[in-house]
Amino acid sequence: MSWRRLWAIVVKEIRQLRRDRITAAMIVGIPSIQLLLFGFAINLDVRGIDAGIADQANTAASRALVQDLLATGVIVQRRRVDTPAALMQGIRAGEISVGVVVPPDFERRLADGREAVQVMVDGSDTSVQNAVRQLAQLPVGGARAPGTISVVSFYNPERRSAVSVVPGLIGVILTMTMVLFTAVAVVRERERGNIELLITTPVTPLELMVGKVLPYIAIGLLQTSIVLALGVWVFQVPVRGSLWDVYVAALLLIAANLSLGLLISTRAQSQFQAMQMGFFVMLPSILLSGFMFPYAGMPVVAQWIAEVLPLTHFVRLIRGIMLRGADLGDLGREVAVLAGFTAVMMTLAVRRFRKRLD
Repeated sequence: MSWRRLWAIVVKEIRQLRRDRITAAMIVGIPSIQLLLFGFAINLDVRGIDAGIADQANTAASRALVQDLLATGVIVQRRRVDTPAALMQGIRAGEISVGVVVPPDFERRLADGREAVQVMVDGSDTSVQNAVRQLAQLPVGGARAPGTISVVSFYNPERRSAVSVVPGLIGVILTMTMVLFTAVAVVRERERGNIELLITTPVTPLELMVGKVLPYIAIGLLQTSIVLALGVWVFQVPVRGSLWDVYVAALLLIAANLSLGLLISTRAQSQFQAMQMGFFVMLPSILLSGFMFPYAGMPVVAQWIAEVLPLTHFVRLIRGIMLRGADLGDLGREVAVLAGFTAVMMTLAVRRFRKRLD
């Protein structure tokens, strides 16, 4: 073996990497993002959970108790209502995750050593549920006797992790497959020269791109059905909402991911680059969406990034439908964000595709 020839090949590869700016950026960017995400964004200490308060006693003692609960930092007051029913509606719609109910006879219950405060928690996210249960052990205000603060978990009282994981897993699988499938498939067609052949026909860029992604919509819905069936039959995950709403939510995420994959395909020069860029998108999506780590425990900057990611809104959407029995109307904000994301990504992809043709 000639060391001279070997060194010449090594130098050639280094020069090729230097010319490939996207690959060079990924070499530095992927480990840097991983370090930043795990070092700063991932925080298992859940705090700042959105809560609603129903202080029916409205006395100095009850107000002091509420302030003590808020002072823990575990919950943050977002709504003040009059009845427990209003709190339940807020939890069902995903507007809040915790509801604190102080009954009218709060002080008498406290004096008798009975349950004086009820904390209702959305059990669809086990990390939130476990964090809120710590409030029952806190010596806040005059409520120091065991059992004075009662935590009631809805939608997952057994605290089974599968109930929380399986709905979000639908979104993770769709994100991993749809983005990569589309990006790689379009680049592969361009490498083979098939795109240029299609351009010579009367097909418009929009028709071409939509036609390329339609088969993958069917694949995504099939994947949704498989995960859903296994989740229900094997792990006994409930589907309390409409099955139609589940598939509409899946369709929204599929469309968002496919449009993102198309945009990636207009930037990537090769299939390898398309895969690199796809993984570059998937990593923060999985870590910041609330699927693996609690959204409430993330720093503000990480939450801003999470709000841009389609998977974040799908996780909220699918957990609301499957576990809380909410409908698309209750979760209209998440629906609007996913639809808007798809429209923006598709518009950018079509414009960039036209620019490349020109």
